[in-house]
Amino acid sequence: MGNKINPLGFRLGVNKQPSARWYANAKAYPTLLGEDELIRRSVMEDVGHAGIARIDIERAAHNINIVILTAKPGVVIGRGGESIKALRTRLDQLVNGTIAVNVQEVANATTSAGLIAQRIAEQLERRFAFRRAMKQAVQRTMEAGAKGVKVRCAGRLGGSEQARPEWYSDGRVPLQTLRADIDYGTAEAQTTYGVIGVKAWVFHGEIVGGKQRRAATIPRPRQDADKRRRRPQARRRDGRRGERARVKRDR
Repeated sequence: MGNKINPLGFRLGVNKQPSARWYANAKAYPTLLGEDELIRRSVMEDVGHAGIARIDIERAAHNINIVILTAKPGVVIGRGGESIKALRTRLDQLVNGTIAVNVQEVANATTSAGLIAQRIAEQLERRFAFRRAMKQAVQRTMEAGAKGVKVRCAGRLGGSEQARPEWYSDGRVPLQTLRADIDYGTAEAQTTYGVIGVKAWVFHGEIVGGKQRRAATIPRPRQDADKRRRRPQARRRDGRRGERARVKRDR
């Protein structure tokens, strides 16, 4: 109890798709898995500054299709397609097979958990105040239309001697609800006093029957009704009580 699980892996087959889509036997599986890790590392080294949210890899025989979801597709493609050609050439040298690289733009970069974590990590590397960076990220994400967001940083925050975690959240983030559409992303800030890990969770609503549904919220009673309910009621006089009082007076 109490152990955390990756929200994306927890929802695979429910409302999430794996980032690597291919099949291999037990003999070739380790080799292809190592190639996927090499491809992701190479892409992040070359165009990681372009705000990459996700890298999908699809294999069909000897064809490898790489889909890069980024907030800045123009930076990945480059002027006249020079950057993407150089990236494809480098990947051809690393991996055997026919490689195709496609670039897609993220619909809303402000509500992408991976980009939120990367932005906070960049601010920490530039010596921003970590509390201010986290609070601003939470506020921007909620203003962009998210139903809930949670941000967590761990390490030597502010250059302190003792490493510690701190987190901020707003709205609902139901991690144990399988139908909840939760985006999850991580990043690392390489600071002069050590590595600070950044995690981000974003709740986009609930998916029921393949359709997006807004988060269920319990309607809150109005404040006037609360005051009316809390107001002490006047005691009602009972007829029997009055009769007893008259009997005592007669006696």
